[in-house]
Amino acid sequence: MEEEFEFGFTEDPKFSVERYEEMIRNHDQYFFDAQAFENIIDYYIEKNDPAKALQVVEYACNQHPFAAVFLIKQAQLFVVTNRVSDAFVSLEKAAMLEASDADIYIIRGNLYESMERYSEALENYEKALELADETDEILLHLAYVYQNMGDYDTAINYLKQCLQQNMENQDALYELAFCYDVMDNQEESVQFYMQYIDSEPYSYAAWYNLGNAYTKLSLFEKAIDAYDYAILIKDSFASAYFNKGNALVNLEKYAEAIEVYRQTFEYEQPNADTYCAIGECYEKLEQMDDARAFYKKAVKMDSKLADAWFGIGVTLDFEERYFEALHFYKKALDLDIANADYWFAIADAEYKLGHITEAEQAYEKVVELNPVDVDAWLDYSSILYEQSKLTGAIEVMSQAIKNNPEAAELYYRMVAYLFASGDYKEALNFLELALASDPEKHYILFDYLPQLQKNKVILDIINRYTK
Repeated sequence: MEEEFEFGFTEDPKFSVERYEEMIRNHDQYFFDAQAFENIIDYYIEKNDPAKALQVVEYACNQHPFAAVFLIKQAQLFVVTNRVSDAFVSLEKAAMLEASDADIYIIRGNLYESMERYSEALENYEKALELADETDEILLHLAYVYQNMGDYDTAINYLKQCLQQNMENQDALYELAFCYDVMDNQEESVQFYMQYIDSEPYSYAAWYNLGNAYTKLSLFEKAIDAYDYAILIKDSFASAYFNKGNALVNLEKYAEAIEVYRQTFEYEQPNADTYCAIGECYEKLEQMDDARAFYKKAVKMDSKLADAWFGIGVTLDFEERYFEALHFYKKALDLDIANADYWFAIADAEYKLGHITEAEQAYEKVVELNPVDVDAWLDYSSILYEQSKLTGAIEVMSQAIKNNPEAAELYYRMVAYLFASGDYKEALNFLELALASDPEKHYILFDYLPQLQKNKVILDIINRYTK
């Protein structure tokens, strides 16, 4: 009979682990070939037991002192266990044995990247790029380093190279979207993803990122189409449902948005953000009980979600329960003290409760945080005017105009205050400025001071601009 020999025989990985554990129990020394040791190390890595994996590496290095692979594994494990200086030593030893192994430079690059020593990280990644067969992950790391250095153009270049190597690298697709977003270059983002989709029409990530780019360009109908393609390719893609819901909200299609948000629950656990988004839709539909129920679900799940606390306040405010609303507005503010919208809501609620001093203070905070909020300036000055603090109202309007020189309504309000204070000449100057800015809004002046509709001088000036 002819004997069959199996050259390159490799021990079964499970049997290797059992033999190794038997050796440890018996305090003995068994021989394992290099592949068997690699299998045992990988077994403990998969079990998330780096301490045991390092113990195996020690045995492997003793039995195979010239095998660089074990020093590289050791370095990786030292990185995981936060023994950075030991990792560098292992890599140095590995380089002395096998300087052409790309993994040495990849790991060293990772270490330097985490230490924010970017020039050394780049040097090692570039070396790895020369030596490796598959380079898409190295190109991705180069892009990360350039992102951290603030050089997004170069990062984009490397991300595109990465995708040329591996069209299915999802991380590169998302990082590219991030870079375009930071550079506020959504048009180029759209162009890239459309070209990419021509080559890879079934890439759900590309369709999703295209939808995000359209959203940032406020092209919400196109965004919804892109999200629909992403969902068609991967029907469990919860993020695409969520962002589609957001696009529908921007189109004021709140009932449709609620249904789409609810679909995310089929593919992932409900989360506070989605509950909050549904609550906001019900709020816009003026279904306040439903809105409040979902906002409460959101804060129950995440007590630090300021927008949900705020939303509860909005529903109570709508029902003229201002004192209760104020309580929830303040809970939101505690979590996000610099949110101008929260301060605005508090100012309005304090005013409705007759707490004029508190309302003034809150409006002052609003315009400090968001000086381009025209409505806040108008309301703030109005409170002062109602208390006959005309000088204060005029000063507030001056600041408002300085921050919003294009807002005609501020000029018209200034005209009203100047007339009320008896400064007719300055009032007429501002009336000319207001009419030059937007003559159609002259009704604002009469809304505020109806008696001026009988003032011939004012009517003559308005007629010059409106006829």
